[in-house]
Amino acid sequence: MKHTPSQELDSHVTGFLNGSSDHAYSLLGAHPVQQDDMSGWLFRVWAPHAKAVSVVGSFNNWSEAASPLARRPGGIWELFLSGPKPFDAYQFSILTRSGRRIRKADPYAFHTELRPGTASKLFDLSGYAWSDQPWMAYRSRRPIARRPLNIYELHLGSWRRTREGGYLSYREIARWLVPYVKEMGFTAVEFLPVTEHPLDESWGYQCTGYFAPTSRFGTPHDFMYLVDQLHQAGVAVLMDWVPAHFPRDAQGLYQFDGFPCYEYPTDQADLPKWGTKSFDFGRREVRSFLISSALFWLREYHIDGLRVDAVASMLYRDYDGRRWEVEGKSGQINTDAVSFLRQLNSAVHQAFPDTLMIAEESSDWPNVTGSLDQSPKALGFDFKWNMGWAHDVLHYMALDPVYRQYNHKDLTFSLMYAFSEQFILPVSHDEVVHLKNSLIGRMPGEDALKFAGVRVFYLYLLTHPGKKLLMMGSEFGQFNEWRSEYSLDWHLLDYQPFRRHQAFFRSANQFYLSNPPLWEIDDSWDGFQWICPDDAGSNILLFRRKDCSGHELLVAANFSPVDRLGYRIGVPIAGEYQVVFDTDRTDFGGSGRVNGRPIRSYPVSCHHLSHSIVVDIPPMTGLVLKLIRQQPKLPAKGRKTR
Repeated sequence: MKHTPSQELDSHVTGFLNGSSDHAYSLLGAHPVQQDDMSGWLFRVWAPHAKAVSVVGSFNNWSEAASPLARRPGGIWELFLSGPKPFDAYQFSILTRSGRRIRKADPYAFHTELRPGTASKLFDLSGYAWSDQPWMAYRSRRPIARRPLNIYELHLGSWRRTREGGYLSYREIARWLVPYVKEMGFTAVEFLPVTEHPLDESWGYQCTGYFAPTSRFGTPHDFMYLVDQLHQAGVAVLMDWVPAHFPRDAQGLYQFDGFPCYEYPTDQADLPKWGTKSFDFGRREVRSFLISSALFWLREYHIDGLRVDAVASMLYRDYDGRRWEVEGKSGQINTDAVSFLRQLNSAVHQAFPDTLMIAEESSDWPNVTGSLDQSPKALGFDFKWNMGWAHDVLHYMALDPVYRQYNHKDLTFSLMYAFSEQFILPVSHDEVVHLKNSLIGRMPGEDALKFAGVRVFYLYLLTHPGKKLLMMGSEFGQFNEWRSEYSLDWHLLDYQPFRRHQAFFRSANQFYLSNPPLWEIDDSWDGFQWICPDDAGSNILLFRRKDCSGHELLVAANFSPVDRLGYRIGVPIAGEYQVVFDTDRTDFGGSGRVNGRPIRSYPVSCHHLSHSIVVDIPPMTGLVLKLIRQQPKLPAKGRKTR
């Protein structure tokens, strides 16, 4: 990676100061250089209010007088040192205007001490030999947004651990994760934040190192290896990124040089829900910092997309997460944040048009995924998490089936707005923590009914318009809520019910991948049509999914524990139909009662269609049917035929 030499400082600092830089990490931070025939490290830091700055570290016995930096234009401080070596720890010692000395980690550091240490560490990002060129070329030809997208969300610290309960390294995770994700039929992984963070319990959402993968699992090159291995297996890599706020840790961005630099200088920077500070999205140097961070992960680590966390808290100055998420409130718009998000998405899509920008946005802001020229409020994201869908459908699935008929709109309401944005349907980490229970734990009834409930729910997820996301552990039926301090309960796979449940997810994912009607048209009514959204309180959904070539699938989902024998379904085309996917198969843990023989349609009108078929739908079962033989059209009356 190219750094910015001293003689080029003036031209590069202009972009940083005017908020247009997407390479600020090559200007600031610590970089190995050759200067005056000497090898060493060039340190630069932005501290516009500081009276003096020095670098302290293991190479100068942490002496605040040994290595002072010189002030350059724009509040940037600079020093070349020939003594430091890779992996040496360092911090910036800043003399504030009030005469107080504070020590800060490098905001642009590429590597950090393992917590509870708070210092940065010198690291040369160059030298890793990538082997994912075929993937990157494929991605440029077929952008991820135009392909099936089924995301496996995971937290690196708790997906799998050692026998002793310790962390696996990035390279050890690659050994287990890559074949698992590939075998299970997921097309992408999404990491909860890997950016450095001091508190394990924050899951990475209170970040202090916006250019450093956490040292909990190894070095930056080790993280590159994990991404590289996933790409070589054909799996996209997404990661959560948190530009909304940052913690008040003493070594971090908070009052960086004794005054607010990265946060708003008033109380509007406070986010009481998380005890954090909001970035000052109107400050140009902050924009350069954040946009450079986003581009850094896409450029240097080959990340395929970013899920931007807590967008609603950026858009509104008076955001209150709990009140808004429950009541759908809206408030005072932060025009700085709107402008920043538009600039961010424009910069990313200009540099990497084949990557994804995904918004976790919980308000009713219009055109989150609208193109930037659509309206001044359009934000330009590729996808938005459909959190309303997740709330409604999971609420419905948790009900005793007796009461579901009175809450049927929870299943169908999402189609009222399904094509207003480009959506991802998320069954995320937020849905399996804080006493919400695991996915299978939400289901009512005995274990067999719980497993069946998850199966019919997941089939609905896969066949509903929108891309997909599933939190780790749900795919094999973990009953415990997710806890970040423990490994997933992999021991459950020693028991047949959980192995069968995992087999269902594997087969369902492969079925999704191999059937374009389930993913090719996710953004309009051209790909979806109701047959019957509500059949007289039967808790059955019937609909069609279509692809660009006109091929289609019929979906019948029975969300009741009642056997629907001889159930008549209207079909659009006369002919023979066959069940091509069935959630009640014995190898999934079901009864195996669905007959696999072709089902002939008859000219009996049903659901406003002229022909219909009759099927048996077992309790809590989803079926997908396909036309396998079209009935020949009869010749017109009186016409001679050979």
